[in-house]
Amino acid sequence: MPTRIFRILFAIIGAILGVSIVRIILAMIGLKLSSRVLFVIVNIAGSLILAGIFYFSSNFFIGRMRRRFIVIEKKLEQMPLSTIIFGTVGVIIGFIVAYLISIPLTKLSLPVVGNTIFVLLSLFIYLGFALLGWRVATRNTDEVLALFQREKQEKSDGKSLVKKKLTKSALPKILDTSVIIDGRILDIIKIDFLEGELIVPEFVLEELQHIADSPDDLKRERGRRGLDIVNEIKESPKAILTITDKDYPDIKEVDSKLLKMATEINGKIFTNDYNLNKVAEVQGITVLNINDLTNALKPIVIPGEFLKVEVIKEGKGREQGVGYLSDGTMVVVEDGIDYIGQTIDATVTSVLQTSAGKMIFVRARMDNDR
Repeated sequence: MPTRIFRILFAIIGAILGVSIVRIILAMIGLKLSSRVLFVIVNIAGSLILAGIFYFSSNFFIGRMRRRFIVIEKKLEQMPLSTIIFGTVGVIIGFIVAYLISIPLTKLSLPVVGNTIFVLLSLFIYLGFALLGWRVATRNTDEVLALFQREKQEKSDGKSLVKKKLTKSALPKILDTSVIIDGRILDIIKIDFLEGELIVPEFVLEELQHIADSPDDLKRERGRRGLDIVNEIKESPKAILTITDKDYPDIKEVDSKLLKMATEINGKIFTNDYNLNKVAEVQGITVLNINDLTNALKPIVIPGEFLKVEVIKEGKGREQGVGYLSDGTMVVVEDGIDYIGQTIDATVTSVLQTSAGKMIFVRARMDNDR
């Protein structure tokens, strides 16, 4: 039914253009039809010819419009409600502006074709300003919402500041493959340290499935563990998990797809991938890194403090020994190769903090006392 209606509309537009074209041709060749009946017949013939052309060629345009409408529908489904509301308001404002501009156009008239051309021109003006209103409104939704939040903050004596922080922390979080396989996110969810929606794209699940099908035993186990973690998050009453089929076929890398999605939905990326962490920071995307959280919760050690550490192996540097604290922090013992297998008292000389972890450099107190 909608297809037939569109075809009829195309035919009506063709008929109107047909009459206008006939009048233009008659005026150009200077032909005047003395018989009114002949004049009517020529106009009807012109309108029928153009109406038929538009009617039978409408399938091409309707097919393109249908595909375009499907794309628009999918985009609307993925848009936040606030963006749709602001976009609708923008369209209404665009119609109002187009109406004001079209008023003088509809009063104009050409000697031969009348005001038909101007009526069609006004239709394009309506469509153009409606599209402009939508794009301007949807692109500035965040700024407008921020303006309202700022006004509420000024009126609520600081209470809205807390609300703003809560809103910010409740932004959607996109889970990366590495953080799913890691598994510690389950513990964070269980103790209610995560708020907001957790999103797992299907292309991440496909990557987990690919890892689970690997011939390598270790990779296969990691992939299966990741899929199990997703199921546990899905069943957890303390998590809001959404699995989205949104994809970017023109982008091959999973990390690039995650960055693109985070930009589109104004979300955060939950990852343990150091390289993805750095690229996201360059693009201004907020990253939640469990390793950073773990490092932040470790006891603060400053140079000059004393530690008791067991030296268990040789370090990468010359004459270095390596040990670990109870929380897994690596301790590098300068000139500690002779203490391998011993538990020694050491003095902290420096601390190196990275997203990959914390490293503490120490020197055996026996060496300091010499």
